[in-house]
Amino acid sequence: MTTCPAELNFASHLAELNAGRAGKTAYIDDSRRLSYGELAERVARFAGLLQGLGLRREERVLLLQHDTVDWPVAFLGSLHAGVVPVAVNTLLSADDYAYMLQHSRARAAFVSGSLLPMLQAALAQGGHDVAHIVVSQPAQPLPAGAAELETLLAAAPCAPAARTQADEIAFWLYSSGSTGKPKGVVHTHGNLWYTAELYGKPVLGIREDDIAFSAAKLFFAYGLGNGLTFPLSVGATVVLMGERPTPQAVFKRLTGHRPTVFYGVPTLYASMLASPDLPPREQVAMRVCASAGEALPRDIGERYTRHFGCEILDGIGSTEMLHIFISNRAGALRYGTTGKPVPGYEVELRDEQGRSVPPGTIGDLYIKGPSTALMYWNNREKTRQCFLGDWLKSGDKYQCDAEGYYTYAGRSDDMIKVSGQYVSPVEVENVLIQHEAVLEAAVIGVTDRDGLVKTKAYVVLRDGHTAGKDTCAALQTYVKTRLAPFKYPREIDFIEELPKTATGKIQRFRLRLRESAARSAQV
Repeated sequence: MTTCPAELNFASHLAELNAGRAGKTAYIDDSRRLSYGELAERVARFAGLLQGLGLRREERVLLLQHDTVDWPVAFLGSLHAGVVPVAVNTLLSADDYAYMLQHSRARAAFVSGSLLPMLQAALAQGGHDVAHIVVSQPAQPLPAGAAELETLLAAAPCAPAARTQADEIAFWLYSSGSTGKPKGVVHTHGNLWYTAELYGKPVLGIREDDIAFSAAKLFFAYGLGNGLTFPLSVGATVVLMGERPTPQAVFKRLTGHRPTVFYGVPTLYASMLASPDLPPREQVAMRVCASAGEALPRDIGERYTRHFGCEILDGIGSTEMLHIFISNRAGALRYGTTGKPVPGYEVELRDEQGRSVPPGTIGDLYIKGPSTALMYWNNREKTRQCFLGDWLKSGDKYQCDAEGYYTYAGRSDDMIKVSGQYVSPVEVENVLIQHEAVLEAAVIGVTDRDGLVKTKAYVVLRDGHTAGKDTCAALQTYVKTRLAPFKYPREIDFIEELPKTATGKIQRFRLRLRESAARSAQV
């Protein structure tokens, strides 16, 4: 396995790799383009901007930005300066951002103009250390104390790259845990380098002549590799999309920019195939696709390949491992499985006593590899539960067949993964029971006809309230307005009582068994 250099600043590493491509397009977003030369200059100026604001090495800055050319500039510019960017999901609530600001102790926040009101609502809760607010493409006059990114960049000098080590903290991403409380996942400069060298180049096979387009956003670990680490490591061109990844929005980019590498998630692939606007094969240029976030159903993969003539390389990664560590490969693809371990990573399936399980037996998934995160910030208990020496306990259940192909068998806890994002049932339940009509609620994950997981709620109503379509719609809207939209229950069943233990704990597994039996009876 190739070894990462001990001294590494990943931002300056990319700039050096692409020094001979100054005139080539690096990024195309919805309104602008950046060449590799312009990208390198803006990254160095961003580092100078941070220094001008008084930011010091290892201090954190929050990145709450849509996928535009400003995102890679802010992320790489922070790495260039030795400052630590904390990239966060743009679909969360003000309460979520308030927690992340307090938890990370970010000294500055870089935000897209359309997201500024949400950031302001989070800042209003107090308890943070934010001294600077810098806005990209402001949609309205800036509030007092905020500055526009373009104005600051134009006045900033190009700063030299900080001399950082490969093992030095480079950036954070947030990942939800079994309680739904976000965990700050701390990654190094070297972790980025390894994902490109072990997966991006040899498994995905990305090349300099590729145009890459990821429906998964840059703030995801998956999207970060797709839209930054991998393409910039080979000098490819990247298409960015600021809007939500609906099938129509994706089709527009697939036919307009004709990317050769496309990254999606199973939910999106299913929606694309179901859309009446699905473009014919001759209108696109995809040569390879990737999928992660949840298991890709075999039928979806097979139908997609029949239509477009290209394979989807399904794999599994995690925020803690930064990108994919088990994957299908071109020429050895087997739909319905997650493939085999990516060279450079070791995988084991173990039982509850920590012993290896034989082929065909479901076990807990453990991974060892060089892109593993350092820790969960300020969460020693959870760090010790998941980071076990050289090994990471993923929380997933898998089985491996005699040929070495791994197949997903579910989560080890009650967490639900919807469109590649974890949903805590407790978090949704806690919102539902705040509604005047709800006495009790329990949330589980159910599999739809396409083999994709969606949230479903079981609700016990208070006296005086009746079940029906209107009540169901009202509860769904209620959740949507208080949590990130992807967390709302797609289905709601109204029942007389919830199954519980003698001590009053809800038994969600009994609801899952009930759901499974009901769906089997419909077949």
